[in-house]
Amino acid sequence: MNIQTNTAGSFPLGGDLKINRLGFGAMRLPASFGFSGDVRDPEEGVAVLRRAVELGADHIDSAGFYAREGVRAHDLIRRALHPYDGLAVATKVGPLLGDDGVPSRQAPPERLRELVEADMEALGVDRLDLVYLRVGGLGVPGGEPVGERFAVLAGLREEGLIRHLGLSHVDPAQLAEAREVAPVAAVQNSFNLMNTRPGDAELIAECERSGIAFVPFFPLGGGFQPLAAAGLDRVAARHGATRNQVALAWLLARSPVMLPIPGTGSLAHLEENMAAADLRLTREDLAGLAA
Repeated sequence: MNIQTNTAGSFPLGGDLKINRLGFGAMRLPASFGFSGDVRDPEEGVAVLRRAVELGADHIDSAGFYAREGVRAHDLIRRALHPYDGLAVATKVGPLLGDDGVPSRQAPPERLRELVEADMEALGVDRLDLVYLRVGGLGVPGGEPVGERFAVLAGLREEGLIRHLGLSHVDPAQLAEAREVAPVAAVQNSFNLMNTRPGDAELIAECERSGIAFVPFFPLGGGFQPLAAAGLDRVAARHGATRNQVALAWLLARSPVMLPIPGTGSLAHLEENMAAADLRLTREDLAGLAA
């Protein structure tokens, strides 16, 4: 299959890291459903990662807390892709794991260095390309200050441990607060065709004005909201495409700063997702999806 995600264009992450707009998310590599579900075969995870890069995904999104019963996304990434020539590997810090292995609380500022250094060791690097401060849970973003914790990451950036900083699961006010501390290269929030929230449009518009990447997590619903709508099916039929491909193409069309990171542990699903880079939606398609 002749697929290359560079057909969807590129983006200058942080101004100096040119990456293809369609990347890969590693959350589903350890288990079939995030922090639950069946543990996946690590060999399959390694194969998926290598194939993702072959298909042009040069932006790999991960986190130290993407793990299930000893299978860790960072370990798979290091095994499959180290030394990451030509790749940008992003990670997230902030959540602390409970005894059940599920993120259950926020790390205080004094724990953030420890988490960053643990990610560096796991990935086998002296500097992390992009580190997000992951804030809160999965509800509506906002409602808590981020400045103190973001300042810790900014200090680590000044030390040379981090190349670029990002924020995950934040609202426009939290983005503004963080930008008073240090430059923000990327925002990663839940966003997809079937699930938009108050503040999304304002946040994306600010990212466009400021040259900040907007990285939608759960770009295909994350299993929480099925991709099901009559308009979606009509557009998919018109292009001979799948629902997933149309949903990803919609994200790419939504904004030039949009960098989707669909994740999967399946080679077949990976190729389906990456093929969305070649799908060009018409104005009629976009109007139908908006309706």
